[in-house]
Amino acid sequence: MSEAIVSRFNGALFIAGRFVEGSGARMSVKNPARDQVIGEIAGATPDEIEQAVAAARKAFRSWSRVPAKVRAQALHKLGDLIAADAGRMAEIMTMEQGKPLNEAKGEILKLAEACHFYGEEAVRILGEIVPNDQNGFQSQVVREPIGVVGAITPWNYPAELIGWKLCASLAAGCAIIIKPAELTPFTALAIAEKVAEAGIAAGVVNVLTGKGSIVGQALVEHPGVDKIAFTGSSAVGLQIQRSCPSIKRLSLELGGNCPLIITASADLDAAVKGATRRSFRNMGQICIAINRIYVARPIYEVFLENFAKATDALSVGDGLLRPDADVGSMASAEPLAKMREHLADALDKGARLVAGGGAPKGEEFASGFFFRPTIVADCTHAMKVMTEETFGPLVGVAPFDDLAEAVSLANDTPYGLASYVYARDVQEIYRLSADLDFGNVAINNVDAGIMNAPYGGRKQSGIGYEHGREGLLEYFNLKHVRLYHGVGA
Repeated sequence: MSEAIVSRFNGALFIAGRFVEGSGARMSVKNPARDQVIGEIAGATPDEIEQAVAAARKAFRSWSRVPAKVRAQALHKLGDLIAADAGRMAEIMTMEQGKPLNEAKGEILKLAEACHFYGEEAVRILGEIVPNDQNGFQSQVVREPIGVVGAITPWNYPAELIGWKLCASLAAGCAIIIKPAELTPFTALAIAEKVAEAGIAAGVVNVLTGKGSIVGQALVEHPGVDKIAFTGSSAVGLQIQRSCPSIKRLSLELGGNCPLIITASADLDAAVKGATRRSFRNMGQICIAINRIYVARPIYEVFLENFAKATDALSVGDGLLRPDADVGSMASAEPLAKMREHLADALDKGARLVAGGGAPKGEEFASGFFFRPTIVADCTHAMKVMTEETFGPLVGVAPFDDLAEAVSLANDTPYGLASYVYARDVQEIYRLSADLDFGNVAINNVDAGIMNAPYGGRKQSGIGYEHGREGLLEYFNLKHVRLYHGVGA
């Protein structure tokens, strides 16, 4: 039954409003919870890439002139169709990504929410009238859609991270070519199916599958692609920035190494709950996962004890068989190997294992990429777990003696995506929110991003913003129109 859901997407590309069979080399797609092949994709060929770009450029000329209200209606219809089919789309995601079915369904509904949010924002793109220094002139600043967007998206949130780019593009009047991760292509193709059902004009949305180094790079280098919107590692983001052969607009949402500071005034139970959720949700495979935790020394040991209990209580399971499991499998062998490397490095350098540390036992876990959520304590910045993005179910914990030390340790990173604080003292809250050098600071909660506020990083965590009005404005060029009308001159 499950395999039949994705069978119609085998080898398919979505170009100019219809599914076509790709002619490129085939690559297998696996269910990571079972290490079983569920289908295959075709690597888009140079000719197919050209067809997609040509279709997008043609569609842009008309879509960019469609009234904003009509684009808004299309987005609302798309959101309704996605929400109505959330169960089936979630099953596709769980099959190829490994997260529990209930969590996958929640992500699909967030995609629908993005459609509705940007549908509302589409009709609020306002220009400005700028005063002139002499009578008889008027200056208008208008916003015009950039053009064709190349969206290169990752495997950890294969619907939501497409949605931020897709919905903003459609709302702005841009056309888009989506290159999903090789691990999770079928979710993207299922979204394309909804685009067709919504009646969105042919060519406005296209999906090309294949390797990022080939298909994604071709979009980066193509003169017919006006903007690249990328979510992924900082290393690949830097490669994209360096390899653009011409000036091109970029939005790069890159890696993180996110800290949590827990002060002595914190609500300890809330801190434990938040740390457990944000360290291990999606098996830690999220840019805003908590990688490292700094705890005030007076509460350090009691926090560790309670955190370990909460972590060991998390249920791990095959996301299809156990839809309500807390965590599923990791998405592939590669992030699992990196997580194991970071764990071994920490233990070799003196860290103390307080929870997890190995794969769960049982036949259910024999074939998949499973690992118990893991905590190591007494960590230092000589350990990779504290200085690199692990992107797996591993978190390091260390004590601190004063706020200055906590801030220094938290900011000791080339990344600047998200940070977290648990504190009840007002002065601590204001000091930490001011001193933490991150694009997002969540205090007494661990949801660093909401749809109607800007989301983006600093330093090596990227450039540009997603979410909110600011995320939509990333898809526009500004034009200054200075008119001489003579009145009052």
